[in-house]
Amino acid sequence: MPTDGPLSHIKVLDLSRVLAGPWCTQILGDLGADVIKVENPATGDDTRRWGPPFLSEPDGASGDAAYYVCANRNKRSIAVNMAEPEGCEILRKLAMQSDVVIENHKTGGLKKYGLDYEALSGSKPELIYCSITGFGHTGPWAHQPGYDFLIQAIGGLMSVTGEDSPMKVGVPVVDLFTGVYAAGAVMAALIARDRGEGGQHIDMALFDVQVAMLANQATNYFVSGETPGCGGNAHPNIVPYQDFPTSDGRLAIAVGNDDQFRAFAVALGRADWVDDVRFTRNASRVVNREIMVAEITLVLVQETSAHWTLVLQKAGVPCGPIQTLDQVFIHEQVRARKLAFEMEMTGLKSAPMIAKPMRLSKTAPQYIAAPPRFAEHTESVLLERLGLQKSRIKTLKARSIVR
Repeated sequence: MPTDGPLSHIKVLDLSRVLAGPWCTQILGDLGADVIKVENPATGDDTRRWGPPFLSEPDGASGDAAYYVCANRNKRSIAVNMAEPEGCEILRKLAMQSDVVIENHKTGGLKKYGLDYEALSGSKPELIYCSITGFGHTGPWAHQPGYDFLIQAIGGLMSVTGEDSPMKVGVPVVDLFTGVYAAGAVMAALIARDRGEGGQHIDMALFDVQVAMLANQATNYFVSGETPGCGGNAHPNIVPYQDFPTSDGRLAIAVGNDDQFRAFAVALGRADWVDDVRFTRNASRVVNREIMVAEITLVLVQETSAHWTLVLQKAGVPCGPIQTLDQVFIHEQVRARKLAFEMEMTGLKSAPMIAKPMRLSKTAPQYIAAPPRFAEHTESVLLERLGLQKSRIKTLKARSIVR
């Protein structure tokens, strides 16, 4: 996949599957890296079967799951059986040609194949090797498996999400954040390597990322000593910063400072709030949260969400309706920013895509190739990278070493 992206000189061997690792490598691929996705010849990436919904094949049969499509753009797929010595040797040779190896096997799981960091870096000290696991490579939980939902529970995110009982977030945010952090760490390691510091091992843990994501909730706890509970849509430190009922729905309002509150109060016809000592400053509004929310609700339920959106936006107050996904993707801002588009996938007319949110003026993300079909590039990669003859590849396929 020729590209002139900022990472076009970087080769990535992707031994990961499901979401956190593939999300990381998709970021690198969108920025130009040549990413080779390695899959199990028997089953492929688990997410190819995480459906419905599935893409439809030309004959009407179910194809890859929509879930797989979200995280595997700009990659080439090969299928290699690492349980076989010849399969391991193929992967080792590909690793020696790569700048970056990314894997999300269980802690220590690749050691028996000679594909762990110690084994590969011994032959290539400048290699950047990123491991993504549930709990990291150290500590008493290092060998425990970890999935996004489990980490949201153990890591505290669920305890501050929901109304009356703990609730997970509607998208796998721990996997996604881990992928983003991992991509940033890989790029930082590449910069360090290019400064002469050599390669290194990156130990990314979903659990670590989840705890780091607690952000202000964690520091609130450290400073106050009070354990936060489920706060619903309300902000623990800012009022008003939540959704409110209107005459026909609910409206999200985010008043971030006292100047905005003054504009908000005037727009609602309640200029008296500006001089009310209970509401003048944000700290006072947080203390008097229940009274403030009740007062605001009495006003907002008198008109529609559309009415208040126009009034508040005119006053410079951040607000908007709570939209469903069908509403999101017809929103004028989504269309203006071209956040949704389609790419032609091998054998299919098109597959839906979401654009990268990184807007670089000179080295923007590029969308060169749609998510690959299972083992679509095995032969071409082995020919190009390892110089294997077609007859040799045919033999490897017959022996189920590759697919």
